[in-house]
Amino acid sequence: MGTGASKNSESSHGGEEREDNVDHSGEQLYVSLKMENDKCKGDLIPHVYGSVPLVGSWDPSKALSLERESTSTWELSFVVHPNHETLDFKFLLKPHDSNAPCIVEEGPNRLLAGGTLQGHAREALFLFSGDEVIEYRVFIKSDRLSPFDLAASWRVYHQNFQPSTVRGIPDISINVAPDTNIENGTATSLELDLEDYVVPAPVTSANSGLVYAANMTENPKSLTRSGNLYNSDSSSSGSDSNSTVGVSVEVDQPEIRKEMEVFVSDASKVYSSPDVAESKSVGTFSPTQKQEGYRGLFVDRGVGSPRLVKSSSQTTFTMDLKLDSETQNAMPEAAGAVAAGAVADQMLGPKEDRHLAIVLVGLPAQGKTFTAAKLTRYLRWLGHDTKHFNIGKYRRLKHGTNQSADFFRVDNAEGMEARNEVAALAMDDMISWMQEGGQVGIFDATNSSKARRNMLMKMAEGKCKIIFLETICNDAHIIERNIRLKIQQSPDYAEEPDFEAGLQDFKARLANYEKAYEPVEEGSYIKMIDMASGQGGQIQVNNISGYLPGRIVFFLVNTHLTPRPIFLTRHGESRANVRGRIGGDTVLSKAGEIYAKKLANFVEKRLKSEKAASIWTSTLQRTILTASPIAGFPKIQWRTLDEINSGVCDGMTYEEIKKNMLEEYESRKKDKLRYRYPRGESYLDVIQRLEPVIIELERQRGPVVLISHQAVLRALYAYFADRPLKEIPNIEVPLHTIIEIQMGVTGVQEKRYKLMD
Repeated sequence: MGTGASKNSESSHGGEEREDNVDHSGEQLYVSLKMENDKCKGDLIPHVYGSVPLVGSWDPSKALSLERESTSTWELSFVVHPNHETLDFKFLLKPHDSNAPCIVEEGPNRLLAGGTLQGHAREALFLFSGDEVIEYRVFIKSDRLSPFDLAASWRVYHQNFQPSTVRGIPDISINVAPDTNIENGTATSLELDLEDYVVPAPVTSANSGLVYAANMTENPKSLTRSGNLYNSDSSSSGSDSNSTVGVSVEVDQPEIRKEMEVFVSDASKVYSSPDVAESKSVGTFSPTQKQEGYRGLFVDRGVGSPRLVKSSSQTTFTMDLKLDSETQNAMPEAAGAVAAGAVADQMLGPKEDRHLAIVLVGLPAQGKTFTAAKLTRYLRWLGHDTKHFNIGKYRRLKHGTNQSADFFRVDNAEGMEARNEVAALAMDDMISWMQEGGQVGIFDATNSSKARRNMLMKMAEGKCKIIFLETICNDAHIIERNIRLKIQQSPDYAEEPDFEAGLQDFKARLANYEKAYEPVEEGSYIKMIDMASGQGGQIQVNNISGYLPGRIVFFLVNTHLTPRPIFLTRHGESRANVRGRIGGDTVLSKAGEIYAKKLANFVEKRLKSEKAASIWTSTLQRTILTASPIAGFPKIQWRTLDEINSGVCDGMTYEEIKKNMLEEYESRKKDKLRYRYPRGESYLDVIQRLEPVIIELERQRGPVVLISHQAVLRALYAYFADRPLKEIPNIEVPLHTIIEIQMGVTGVQEKRYKLMD
């Protein structure tokens, strides 16, 4: 319950000596007494009695009861007045029947002076008639807390940390019998068709599936500037094949480790400027004045952004980090492992490795643009400045959309020159963007010949690192489906009224590419072979190293095109929601309980034909209780899905934070994305810990109902909707609303259901 650093902790295994000469002015002593027995008798309740300020009486009838924490643990916490820091007390067992005699522990009184237990730590022994002895393990802990920390902790305990109603539920469970209250005609049932509960999605909704993916890529800048056109020679210098032996990995969609939380300093803020000072809790910086002879002292706050602390001999803050502007620009807008990986790559790797170009390779209708769009969305969400450059978009802008299959013949010199020209223009645009601060460019084209790839490598030499990403599909059914989607969506066939004519033209175009296709064997590359179905496949990796390329490989291993829905919803209204308090672990309000039953009714109707669906919740009881009426599907608790940690502000209202912690309130208001609650998390921290959830959602082939919290769902929704990081803290995720994300070959589509106000 306490939020301060532990001053002293005593148990049956010994204790620590009290620290001397420590100034505790303004702090108060907080004491926690805990008793534990795995075989305790259910009719006996542990109590404590003794001197002021604990009870002020040695009368057993006035003893204070310890509160049950679990089936085997009892606890009592209290604050000691500064004038009464010596406590003399003993434990006793008191039956439920108040008329029955109490059983006082054996041995001398326990004495706690100034937060330190006097004498030897010991178990609590209770002697019953017939020489029966019951032994309790005793844990005595004391903390020195500031009045504010104490008030916040006390409020959280009394108002939020009520005894859990879901304790004992395993992390993975399934209830087969439906809730008897969920019947047609009741107040908790959905009496209308599900479509009647659909509400309009916001303008920034996740509906990329309704737009041709190539149209959502970067707009060509070179074609809008006069006098900046290339005449590329397609017969560039020969291949410089890499001698590194390739590694072929058979992939059978691996298990994902769900509980991976890595916390390191937020390096993106460390390198923001060589002369900066940081606000109290948020990574916003202001210029400082350098003075010769003074050096700054950098202190890591632990989990999060750095804080500058002044040493006793200095009068100004400085940071002596001599990084060039290009290195600073290459740092991701990220926290945790992403930032740590970026630091390692930027500081230790070659200069050109600071910028990464993922160059797609593959025949038409192999899923290149779809893969590029998903990878772009993933890297942006992690905090890397990423752009998707589609060469087909350049071609259509420069040469029009009415190019027939003959334009793509290998013996069409004019067509070959035109296609190489727009490829060079796109590559030039991408490199120019990287030099302005861009980090990862996705170069989306067939790039099916060694000559084309050599041209791109020559243009990138000394400027960025190229990794080729080749997609290969041998499934005729998938290729046919992709071709038909192309005819329906691609601007190349927007003016073709005859679908069959367009279909035959595209197949002729594909045949032209096949005649000149040369698989990737040079440089660094990743080959995805038959990965689209999500049922295994093969990934070949050659000469891949570094944190970010490794993350890209891991992401690609787990992606596929199998259509399936993902349902995102907040827990039902909690008692903390009613009171306007953040955090905590409260139960549902009456309205929240009704929503839980309506949600179960929705799931029953919407997923009645699904056999592979699963229900995911956080480990907080308000999400578990929301999921409890749902029957017939496995339920999985993820600690990763817990709400953003609000630290010492847990259990407070925003008005209370504004009143008592104005600096923190203003810092959060200025930058909600980077602001980290004292001893808590920022939105960037939440994104970092949610990466395993994203990977697992991508890997899943069946529907998932994900019940979580506002900040977590904002971050997850931003991934699917491809929203900028800065928008995440303000994304609308209302209570009692279901967001259906439909994932499939056409991209992402969204639908919202509002089950109740």
